[in-house]
Amino acid sequence: MDTSRHPDANSSAAPAADDLIVVPRRQYGIWIGTAVTLLVAFFIVQAFVQNPAFAWDTAGRYLFHPQIMRGLGNTLILTVIIMALAIVVGTIVAIMRVSRSPILRAFASAYVWFFRGVPALIQLIFWFNLALLVREFSLTLPFVGTVFSIRTNDFMTPFFSAVVALALCEAGYMAEIIRAGIKSVPPGQSEAASALGMPYRMILKRIVLPQAMRFVVPPTGNEAINLLKMTSLVTFIAVDDLFYSAQAIYARTFETIPLLIVVAFWYLTVVSIMSVGQYMLESHFGRSDGTGFSVGRILRNAIGLRGATS
Repeated sequence: MDTSRHPDANSSAAPAADDLIVVPRRQYGIWIGTAVTLLVAFFIVQAFVQNPAFAWDTAGRYLFHPQIMRGLGNTLILTVIIMALAIVVGTIVAIMRVSRSPILRAFASAYVWFFRGVPALIQLIFWFNLALLVREFSLTLPFVGTVFSIRTNDFMTPFFSAVVALALCEAGYMAEIIRAGIKSVPPGQSEAASALGMPYRMILKRIVLPQAMRFVVPPTGNEAINLLKMTSLVTFIAVDDLFYSAQAIYARTFETIPLLIVVAFWYLTVVSIMSVGQYMLESHFGRSDGTGFSVGRILRNAIGLRGATS
């Protein structure tokens, strides 16, 4: 008798699916990698803790030193001012790069090419020594004479030179970030708004830029964190930032390693806080996906009201 046409004839010989024993595949590579990683981490921690050359007690003594706190404050002020100016200038340059005018596009492209191509340290030293090229700035009007005149060294202080140099340099990167965000918005929306009679300025303000923020915020946060660390370059023109303050101390006490630990600690602390702020901003602009950051939703989830609407 041919049993191939009767599938139920041999069904009793096959085990049921519920009776099968599923044995997970052993991940020997992951186990070995984890063990090696833990071993390396142990030796690193042991080296940091047991090596007396790190002088952790000395680092703790300088952690809240008034000179260190003053330098940290100047570093934060520099970062905020430079980043704000870079966003404003970068936005203008980005809009020029997507403009219909070839002259505006060419000028913006040249700006990005130059300020992204020249190292930040060279720009910093150039602006600090601007008085070697231009000794004074003056405004002279016909039939009136000189309205005002100011020596370059009087206003190109180390702090102001750092702000100008790093803001112009950072604006070149921000321009490309914002331009990419503008390009990420489907052009059909701008065309539809233009067909309805909306001016280009209103299209950017109401349609393009709000949608571009989802793509602009993550790299902007990364640039802000990078700028915080890049402000250490102002040490070369004697701006009293965090690193300069630490240098001034260990040049006197020769406690180099403990002071560098203090500087690294404060940079890591500020970067961690900025990373949390970046996450909250990204979640805010991604709220349309249902992943937005909401304090109220977090509190409702904490007390068990998961079904409540925000």
